[in-house]
Amino acid sequence: MICTKCGRDNPNGATFCNGCGAPLPQPNTPPVYNAQPMYDSQPMYDSQPVYNAQPGYPAQYPYPISPLNRWIAFLLCFFVGGLGVHRFYVGKIGTGVLYLFTAGLFGIGWLVDVITIACGSFTDSQGLPLKQ
Repeated sequence: MICTKCGRDNPNGATFCNGCGAPLPQPNTPPVYNAQPMYDSQPMYDSQPVYNAQPGYPAQYPYPISPLNRWIAFLLCFFVGGLGVHRFYVGKIGTGVLYLFTAGLFGIGWLVDVITIACGSFTDSQGLPLKQ
């Protein structure tokens, strides 16, 4: 049997190489693999995903939502939207400052925000829709 490490010929039945001492593969025995699993035993995605596992998400929604109220954001936008107060409320500080200095992007951004909040497609700073 030839050693794969040093190339020396060893007698049949030897378990270790006579030259380098490396273990020799044995005939008719399966190769030895690392006993550690390559991946976690838990699947990455379940067939039935669990939603709303974090506190603050009502169980009736099939997806995570923001703990912030949509109607509060709508009232803030409608009455003081030109100052960007609704943007500060949902955590969008950068656009809130922009609205503050440009009067709601000259009224166009304010109008778009009123419509998107009323339709329910306005999101908070983490991209989650506002709760009703």
